[in-house]
Amino acid sequence: MQNKLRGVAIGAGYFSQFQYEAWTRIPEVEITALCNKDEGRAISTMNTYGVKKHYIDYKEMILAEKPDFVDIITPPETHFEMCKFAADNGVHIICQKPLAPTLEESKKIVDYVESKGVRFVVHENFRFQPWHREIKKIIDNDDLGELFNLNFRSRMGDGWGEDAYLARQPYFRDYKKLLIYETGVHFIDTFRYHGGEVKSVYAILKKLNPVIKGEDAGIMILNFENQTTAVWDANRFNENNFNKSRYTFGEYLIEGSKGTLRLYSDGKISVQNLGKPETEHKYTHNDVGFAGDCCYIFQRNFVDNLISGNTFETNGFNYLKTLKVQDAVYKSAETNLPIHI
Repeated sequence: MQNKLRGVAIGAGYFSQFQYEAWTRIPEVEITALCNKDEGRAISTMNTYGVKKHYIDYKEMILAEKPDFVDIITPPETHFEMCKFAADNGVHIICQKPLAPTLEESKKIVDYVESKGVRFVVHENFRFQPWHREIKKIIDNDDLGELFNLNFRSRMGDGWGEDAYLARQPYFRDYKKLLIYETGVHFIDTFRYHGGEVKSVYAILKKLNPVIKGEDAGIMILNFENQTTAVWDANRFNENNFNKSRYTFGEYLIEGSKGTLRLYSDGKISVQNLGKPETEHKYTHNDVGFAGDCCYIFQRNFVDNLISGNTFETNGFNYLKTLKVQDAVYKSAETNLPIHI
């Protein structure tokens, strides 16, 4: 029997629970240790997910554990030094998004780890949500024909009032850039997954809640090289009427030369070919973990590609294409002009 891949993780914050839980369902992997400065939180995570060791210093952990890979689940401003140390020690890297505070620092991370010859992937999980994987199959099967329009509407409703974000992710309140930097980047990447490469953008961004520093509402328009257009109409302030607002994060409409695809808030997909009634497209999706178990699907994909040597979908150079679009969105909002990529 092949020895298990040895992984370590840095971070034990709110979102890390989904990643630790997913690792417990991947038999080829053992997370041998975690690093977190808050000992109480670290011990709670260890006990919940069966991690045996805890370190305060991530460098000490990497040197002592000699892992095959590290899962970095920390704030973006810490990522360069952590990725640099892991790469210097020949450790493959999963790095949480946002990748870095700026596009320039993101490029610095990608270039550095590439120079050291380690495998690197960004934990970008929205394209791994089961509905988006299924939609990609439908598009590739030419069921919709030539794509004209991708339109996603999100109303997350977690950012209104004096106590906005405090219960789950309080650091959101201090982000100078929020909606696109933290959430919109997921949709840029997913639109690229479905529609191809972006050639220009136009965006209007607003701040609706005065208690936070960054934008929490906006309309983002992406124009693709193949003439498809994508629109993300979103805010974190107003509420939706979904049973679970963070399952699909909204409703998706895709229009093509052969008909229309709809993604509903409960994960249902329908296809309506021209001249025919709407019919449900049956596929498997489960309300497990985060947003259709996308952390598990991403991590399962990482392990499969690490073992096989195949390319990671969200490898550094591919993800920089997403981040260049993100950067252009902010420039467009600042100048009120379209920005060419």
